[in-house]
Amino acid sequence: MKRINSIDILRGLSIIYMISGHLSAWWLKAGYSWFYEIIRMTAEPLGSSSFLFISGMSTAISYYKRLKKTQNSENYSKKIMRSEYFFRATLLLIVAFIYNFFVTIQFHNILDIWTWFILLTISFCLFLSWPLLETPKIFRIIFGISLWVINFFLLNFLINFQGQLNVWGVLFYILYNNLNLDPLVLFFTYFIIGTVIGEVLFELLETNDQFKNKKILMKKLFLPSLIGGIILIMTGILFNFPSFLHHRTFPWFFYALGVELILISVMFYFEFFKNFGSKLSTKFFFYFSYYSFTIYLLHNLLYFIFLHQLSPLFCSILIIITILITGYLLKIVYHRLGNSFSVKMQIARISVKLAKLINKSS
Repeated sequence: MKRINSIDILRGLSIIYMISGHLSAWWLKAGYSWFYEIIRMTAEPLGSSSFLFISGMSTAISYYKRLKKTQNSENYSKKIMRSEYFFRATLLLIVAFIYNFFVTIQFHNILDIWTWFILLTISFCLFLSWPLLETPKIFRIIFGISLWVINFFLLNFLINFQGQLNVWGVLFYILYNNLNLDPLVLFFTYFIIGTVIGEVLFELLETNDQFKNKKILMKKLFLPSLIGGIILIMTGILFNFPSFLHHRTFPWFFYALGVELILISVMFYFEFFKNFGSKLSTKFFFYFSYYSFTIYLLHNLLYFIFLHQLSPLFCSILIIITILITGYLLKIVYHRLGNSFSVKMQIARISVKLAKLINKSS
């Protein structure tokens, strides 16, 4: 199964937005927070929600590819597949806690060790999605949307106990610390809806009949994603207007998912129906996608360079320059080091070795 350019483009855009958003927050002078807020209001659906959505797609495609491999290979069983999957989730969880540990050192707050940065969220998404990947697609869709509705009431109740040393306060800390980031119970929906799109895509691309493939792709993926995206965007806009523009409000979750569904459906349309997305036109985004976890960890080194020193104009110029230089450096790294520089690939490689080791010893 060939690499899907649309996934790389959207994941690459998500990482580029993450870099831009973080650098804006770090580098802008005090008093220019309005500029950062404009960036968030206009492009936030490309942020962590989009990254989780794409991660769900990739996880599902990988899962069903490996599941097919277990049916065609005597040396690769579902037991090995399961071990490999959970080792990957566990290693990512370890990396997440190491990352959070450095945050506790920087901000001198041991409670930050449990903070829902994206790495922690993705690791738990992997743990929780394993049993769900074997459920019907419609169940996952209903489950994901229902989770938002439940959280609407749960969060409104628990937020009253934020910071308190009682059962409800501890539960708020576990589920929602920090609300400005990516709490699992709020963002798991993006991941699980992504697994639905990924499963449909895998099924369609396994079809050998190209004409039939495109026809079914239009019927089962492009149109449902486009129509569903429009419905979700309208729901977000009409519910308590204009709160959908405010980051991580209840309407914003629907609006953001709608934007992501429309974006990926349009990308699929151009990739599969118009043959748009050659290696030349998508390679820049590919590098950011391929090294996404590595970039997430390393871009924090830019924190202190212009800390609270820049105006919006100079900040914008330097962010663009930073992204272009990063893309160029990633190109060099890719051709010289390949997957050796990819944290994600190293985690996958170690997971495979551990799974095989466990299988031999059992």
